Amino acid sequence: MPTTETHADHAIRIAGIAAEAAGGYFRSRLRIEFKADESPVTQADKVVESEVRAYLEQHFPDHGIFGEEHGFAGADRAEVWIIDPIDGTRSFLSGHPLFGFLLGFLQGGIPQLGVIGMPALGETFLGVRGQGATLNGQPIHVSDQTRLDQAVLYVNEGDKIHRDYPALFNRLMQAGQTRRFAYDCYPHALLAAGHVDAVIDYDLQPYDFLPVSAVVEVAGGVITDWNGQPLGLESDGRVVATATPELHAEMLALIKGY
Repeated sequence: MPTTETHADHAIRIAGIAAEAAGGYFRSRLRIEFKADESPVTQADKVVESEVRAYLEQHFPDHGIFGEEHGFAGADRAEVWIIDPIDGTRSFLSGHPLFGFLLGFLQGGIPQLGVIGMPALGETFLGVRGQGATLNGQPIHVSDQTRLDQAVLYVNEGDKIHRDYPALFNRLMQAGQTRRFAYDCYPHALLAAGHVDAVIDYDLQPYDFLPVSAVVEVAGGVITDWNGQPLGLESDGRVVATATPELHAEMLALIKGY
């Protein structure tokens, strides 16, 4: 049975495979399809996930695999890999470099390892429970910010939050010292590295939030759903991540009732 360290070694290798596969399509002509929820998917999404699945099936044949494009195989297994081949397909298809690759390893539904790969930036964030978080092999840690009025706050999926929770959106626009709008995984990576203090996110799937949760938590941060509950496969996709417990409590108070 591979050790956690071996899992991390495989995860870094997989991130490299994913980056190379995605790079072959980035800023090229793409075939774009739209799913039932109107989210786009390209041939790059499918190729990246297929290559990652092939690797995992070879090296971890007894593990389950849950990917965005090809579904859940082995859902009854205690050990599961979870994949988002291109997190930020809209960024990818528009030539924007802030798309990512996400990989997580779960035991009993609990994230033990997470990867946030940023192929166009040459950055790989890795979090391993009990071992800490790194960026390209160098240790990273969240900031020590405890006050929301002094925090750098990123609002992910702001257009959706405005659509579904306009009053909350207005409250968020008054929060933090610095606010930025964003999408996808990179703000969570920046939080893990200490550059961002808080991220609120919305309308996510498990393959979006479970890999990043591992990175954020082992970097010293706090990440939960909007009710303060731990994230899992059954979470509703509303996520709040912060550098410190104090800041997390302020964010929960801000979004309470939504």
